Amino acid sequence: MKDANGRHVTGRISWRKFAVLSVPALAGTAALGIALANGALAASFAVSGQQFKVSADSLKGDGFAQYGSVDANARGELLPVAVTAIKTAELRNLCQSVVTHLPVIGDISLNLTAGTESTPVKAADLFVDATQLSGNASFHNIEIGRDASTLDKGPSTAQGMQDLFSQQADDVTITKLHQTAWATNAGTFNLTGLSMKVSKGKKECY
Repeated sequence: MKDANGRHVTGRISWRKFAVLSVPALAGTAALGIALANGALAASFAVSGQQFKVSADSLKGDGFAQYGSVDANARGELLPVAVTAIKTAELRNLCQSVVTHLPVIGDISLNLTAGTESTPVKAADLFVDATQLSGNASFHNIEIGRDASTLDKGPSTAQGMQDLFSQQADDVTITKLHQTAWATNAGTFNLTGLSMKVSKGKKECY
């Protein structure tokens, strides 16, 4: 991001605030029905009833776009999200966790880790449907307030509904990434050093 003097600036971000600003344009049921029919909503599958947490020491991506949208679960309920779309991304020290509460047994945690500083996780055409994201972010040539239907810096299908607020940039770097999401899609997702563990109790990435 650049200031009035053209200098590159960085700062903390809160996607929750962005989602609150962008999602109200999707409130009409009729408009959502049309969007569903046209494939304009976020995830291409019914999401589960559980959100999951993701953390990473850093995310570096080329071709960044971000816009408000809606996921749907198997019961047809609509869930507002902020879609983050990146053409190519590298994530270092990735962690993903989800906690399920089962009768009698109690909490069961599923934890997945992958990637290191020297061999990061790599993804192409990455889409994350998030409800919360925080970290320290830096962008180059960012455009804020662009019509979501005209986005052209992210993946080819990364566009939202007409008249909806969005932003995009040539690239993005986020350190100390913490994120809560309903869904993730990727054209390719290479997880170096993948480790998955299931354990009793509540054990989350953050």
